[in-house]
Amino acid sequence: MENTIYIRTLKRAEHTVFNVSDGQKFYYDTVFNRYIPFSSGQQVKRSFIDSLCENLNVTPSPTTFLFDVTKQGELKEGEVYATCDPSYVDQLFGGWMRAAKGGKDRTLKRRSPLSISAMRGLHPLLAGIDNDNASFDRSDRPNNEVIVRGPDGEILTEEEVITFLQKKDRSLSRKWIPNQKRANGLFVMDMAIDLRRLFCVSLNSYEPEISDDTIEKLKSNGWIESRNVFGDCLVTPRSLREEWIKGIAHAIINWKITSNQSRTFSLMDTLAVSISNNANLIGASIRAKLSEEDSKKAIPIIEENLAGVSTFVSLQAAGYIPVATESINAMKEAEQELIKIIQAYDFENQLK
Repeated sequence: MENTIYIRTLKRAEHTVFNVSDGQKFYYDTVFNRYIPFSSGQQVKRSFIDSLCENLNVTPSPTTFLFDVTKQGELKEGEVYATCDPSYVDQLFGGWMRAAKGGKDRTLKRRSPLSISAMRGLHPLLAGIDNDNASFDRSDRPNNEVIVRGPDGEILTEEEVITFLQKKDRSLSRKWIPNQKRANGLFVMDMAIDLRRLFCVSLNSYEPEISDDTIEKLKSNGWIESRNVFGDCLVTPRSLREEWIKGIAHAIINWKITSNQSRTFSLMDTLAVSISNNANLIGASIRAKLSEEDSKKAIPIIEENLAGVSTFVSLQAAGYIPVATESINAMKEAEQELIKIIQAYDFENQLK
């Protein structure tokens, strides 16, 4: 029984923003001497969880924010508590960490069964950053309110502003925003799903994942007592598993960065998805190689018939990569493949 599913996803991004950090997060590739945009694994995970909850039409778990009032009357930030309740789908798949202040209560932590990489360029020569200049222009509106503060912080009168602007070519209803970085190119992301822990919550009292009260609540709601290689555990009821498996398969195939700015929207459509239980093969299934004629050019490759890997290619991929098996139903077929693989795993009897 295979315990891990590896998934590689190839996406296309067009003139967009993944993370807003100096316009766009990027790293420097020392081999090809290029700046490469990327989306962190944490942001990809957040986008995946958002897609999951949206597809299942459920509200994500609440978060508790604690604050302390100091003797000086100031508000000081305290801990942030997760719900630590796997009956919330985002908690079960996303994991949690709850450490009480002062160490009075046991720390609860669950490592996510999903290992998620950053979304980065398929190859340094196949992804890059463009710069453009943006403007915020409201000069055509007669009802703007303009406030100018003097060196002492006091608001200047209209006459003082007019006097100050004499011999200055400056608009007060228009802002210029230079050097806005935008990401574009072909991007790849990898995910590993640990099936042993996907629907199982550990009952190890030495390294607790959940509280005693939550254990009793889950048991009363039909969670099944079982045992896996990590020890005693509770398994999600079959009815919930059937529903959530469909949700997780949909989210893996259809997630996209949800925090990019509205003025730089990109479909971030999926060009190809590869699924395998072999990590080495998954890396070879969607890759790039240098051109023999031009060492400054990389050629994207999708291995459509690689033994041990199921690869699904969308129609859009044919516009960027030479392929022969592109299909309008490719992503739906990839969803069904994931559902079949996860459903086939015996979560309740892992040690048989």
